[in-house]
Amino acid sequence: MEAYTDAVIAMAATLLVLDLTAKAIGEVDSDAQLWRALGDVWPSFLSFTISFVLLSGLWVIHMRQWRDIARADLVLLWLNNGRLLFIVLVPFTTSLVDEYSEYFAGRVLLPINFFLAVLFGVATWTWAASRGGHLLAEEAKADAPSQTLGGIVAVVCGAMTVALSPWLGSLAFLTYGLAGPLHALLTRVRRSRGNERAR
Repeated sequence: MEAYTDAVIAMAATLLVLDLTAKAIGEVDSDAQLWRALGDVWPSFLSFTISFVLLSGLWVIHMRQWRDIARADLVLLWLNNGRLLFIVLVPFTTSLVDEYSEYFAGRVLLPINFFLAVLFGVATWTWAASRGGHLLAEEAKADAPSQTLGGIVAVVCGAMTVALSPWLGSLAFLTYGLAGPLHALLTRVRRSRGNERAR
């Protein structure tokens, strides 16, 4: 299952580059025209870069999850397949941003796509960590609440991205940069409350 997920994410990341072909540049007759044409396709480069970075982030999360998941059941398999459904849609929704960014749907479908991929990723981990960590490796059970909290933070950042994308476009994806500091803050608050209860 881990190898299959790796392969699907790698395929989606590879397909992203198909919109960055020489055909997008058009016909040029000089170096100056080529540089100008390359400058004109910067939105495509930006969309490609954002999608590639976010796909890479989803892959890193997947690798961390499967380091700690020891067993898989049917529910986990289908939750992971749900995540992969939205991951393979990323090249398509990225191309919509390139072609139709002047329309609301063109701007919002890529953030929605990533939000749903993140949501299924969080659901995958939440299921594995439920019932006392019934699918987790024994050594991972103690850290499960912190990882669950991190997933909730990622979902919140994804929802913020969806809400801001109609106005900010691709810049809305910067909200994912808040995930690390927000997770650290909430973890600190949770630990301090736990310490107060222990007293």
